[in-house]
Amino acid sequence: MAFHFEILKKDETTGARLGRCRTAHGGFNTPAFMPVGTQGTVKALTPEDLREMGAEIILSNTYHLYLRPGHERVLRLGGLHRFMHWDYPLLTDSGGFQVFSLNSLVRVSEEGVEFQSHIDGSRHKITPERAVEIQEALGADIIMCLDECTPYPATHEAAERSLELTLNWSRRCKDAHRRENQALFGIVQGGMYPDLRKRSAESLGEIGFDGYALGGLSVGESKDTMLEVVSRTAPLLPIGRPRYLMGVGTPWDIAQAVLYGVDMFDCVLPTRNARNGMLFTKSGRLIIKNARYADDESPADPGCPCYTFRNYSRAYLRHLYLAEEILAMRLNTIHNLFFYLSFMEEIRRAIAEERLKDWVKTCYAQGTAEEETESGPPDRWRSFSPKKLAGKKKTAFVRADAMK
Repeated sequence: MAFHFEILKKDETTGARLGRCRTAHGGFNTPAFMPVGTQGTVKALTPEDLREMGAEIILSNTYHLYLRPGHERVLRLGGLHRFMHWDYPLLTDSGGFQVFSLNSLVRVSEEGVEFQSHIDGSRHKITPERAVEIQEALGADIIMCLDECTPYPATHEAAERSLELTLNWSRRCKDAHRRENQALFGIVQGGMYPDLRKRSAESLGEIGFDGYALGGLSVGESKDTMLEVVSRTAPLLPIGRPRYLMGVGTPWDIAQAVLYGVDMFDCVLPTRNARNGMLFTKSGRLIIKNARYADDESPADPGCPCYTFRNYSRAYLRHLYLAEEILAMRLNTIHNLFFYLSFMEEIRRAIAEERLKDWVKTCYAQGTAEEETESGPPDRWRSFSPKKLAGKKKTAFVRADAMK
């Protein structure tokens, strides 16, 4: 079955859309949040857990699966859906972000990108054609073009050079794509420069893809800058194709991006923060290790119908986390993903009932006025993930023409 996207309703006062995507492995509703299953699994959960909490599509990572267990092995074993026991829509990213973020030395050329495995140090080279070949072997319903993740900050000249490379790679990915039952998405780059983002969006539209992603965001820029790029770029993308904001973000980030016309999201925040003992709740973030919860018999988020909060107290969740029990990761992850997926359901319902703009204004109105910031959301909704840049060795982006 060929990929198909249908817009069911447009919000009259914003750019928000209610839609439905159909794939060879079923459909999913948009706006959609995709839980991240980097290595063919959403950490601590089974596919049955995910379906029970409402997940309709998940994401896996090409870079990691290419290195281990290898795309050829996955293909021999029946493809990624069968391999991971997930017979529903599945998206694989191209691995470009991981190539640039997990390696201390990357050599970039017009032909492709050379890098060293973070697992065993072996050298590898991925071209646009190779990226498509790997993803076709994995068999995901939606695959992504190879792109260069522009470093942040970058000069206009550097961002433009990176953009031209990504556009060239996108054309080659389109030419290499063979499987009719897989959708191929192009990725908009251009740094934080409106003119480059506009050129990228228009050029990708001319090439023609099944969907379009906004890449190169949430890489260290301010939240205001990120949302400004999204607000200017999303409306430039073809109306009849899904729009995907990669790697973003908090609930507030997602709600704002929906207002600008974005349809698909993924982020590690709900799962990573769960493993770090941070729970999303309707009244803000909850750090379960805090001593105040040692004797607290109440559920972490009163009224939440997820398995975790129906059955376990804050005191017990705190005990599990401090004892470093595996069950702590599992129970926290169940709740955080349930929270995100329920949040998306509320967004879809608000669009359907023509009240999204008011809903977005009021759904963060809890808490004190002191929590509000110039950017809009209370601090409790801001990212609680480990700092992206602090303490990390910067990646060396080495171009082939610079090494001659």
